[in-house]
Amino acid sequence: MSLKFKYILFVTIIHTVLILVIYQWLEENKWLFLGAEILVVFSLLLSYQLYKGFIKPIQLMQSGVDAIADADFSIKYTKTGSVEINNLIETYNQMIDQLREERILMSGQSYFVQNLIEVTPLGIIIMDYNGNLSNVNPSAAKILGIEDNWNEKSLDQYPSELIPKIQLIPNDTPTLVEVNGIDKYKVQINEVVHQGFKRKFILIDDLSTEMLKTQKEAFGKIIRMMAHEVNNSMGAVNSILDTVIEYGFDDLQDASLKESLEIARDRNVGLGKFMANYASILRLPKPQMQKMDLAQLLKKSGQLFVPKAQELDISIEFDIPKHPVTIFGDQLLLEQAISNMIKNAIESIHEDGDIKISCTEYPSSFTIADNGKGIPDKIAHKIFTPFFSTKPTGQGVGLMLIRDILTSHQTDFSLQTDPDSKWTEFKVKFN
Repeated sequence: MSLKFKYILFVTIIHTVLILVIYQWLEENKWLFLGAEILVVFSLLLSYQLYKGFIKPIQLMQSGVDAIADADFSIKYTKTGSVEINNLIETYNQMIDQLREERILMSGQSYFVQNLIEVTPLGIIIMDYNGNLSNVNPSAAKILGIEDNWNEKSLDQYPSELIPKIQLIPNDTPTLVEVNGIDKYKVQINEVVHQGFKRKFILIDDLSTEMLKTQKEAFGKIIRMMAHEVNNSMGAVNSILDTVIEYGFDDLQDASLKESLEIARDRNVGLGKFMANYASILRLPKPQMQKMDLAQLLKKSGQLFVPKAQELDISIEFDIPKHPVTIFGDQLLLEQAISNMIKNAIESIHEDGDIKISCTEYPSSFTIADNGKGIPDKIAHKIFTPFFSTKPTGQGVGLMLIRDILTSHQTDFSLQTDPDSKWTEFKVKFN
């Protein structure tokens, strides 16, 4: 029962009783009856004034409460002339102004923080109270391959190889995580208490580009120094050897010594080529991006290796669209990378095997697969490490060159052996 109803009921009962009592005076004393009636009318007027004085502030407060409940901070009231109501209105208006200012401030801060989260290169994932995704910024979505409709989904629903490793990381422990032997991430998991419940957030810092740049600068200095010293020494030594071989022997004199000197010269030439292979990594030009047909490039590159593959009883199969697959890239650099991939596949098979070259348009990607000896698990994380090679005479240059070319084209790539099919696949996807 509302206060308004109680007041009206009380006034009605009191005045009804008074009127009944006064009615008894009608026959006895008409003047007393008339005076009493005037007092009753005056009492009703006074009751009405009191009603307005008591009930109106309550209605005003209820209206203000409804506005606050609806988060409407634009409603303000004008003063009415009553001191009590004016004080109430002034206090309410001040409170509304303060709430509105705080709301504007909080909205601005929230907008700023959200924009900061969106544009930061640091991957940020915020979980809800149930451990499902509540917020994923573009950097984290790209790193983990999370599509747009992630709201209230679990991380387990996505196939990224990084996710199982993230779930093993304890809270408040920054951890370096490596994926595919290529990508390296610094991952940290923290928890905050929000509205009385713990919420988890994950920070993912992609270190791959920075570490690759640092690595390249480090081994670049070493290669330049080695090439300078080796080339300077070999130039002088080969000049002397050529002179001795040309003029220092008669036709039949010391044939074995002459042959030894020729071998030494050839070894020097081989050493020069050895150093040139390393130097080629440093001279890799910046890609000149232009529109090109990926399907035609794959077919053309694969056909060049068909004769050599046939000699080793290796078949090369093509699963490539007949229509153009348009990408933006440097045709010469990509051709060099693809040729190295096919060459590595042939060397992995050695003889009697199969190579499959496939291509898709949506998304723009290609795969070069072989059923060779594969990549053992114990070295899978090292395959793109500078100078690492499984070949007895390998220099570890081929995969370095491929990695640098694909990285300069901002592609997503992986090289893995499927444990079930035993096929090794080099997958490249253009963004």
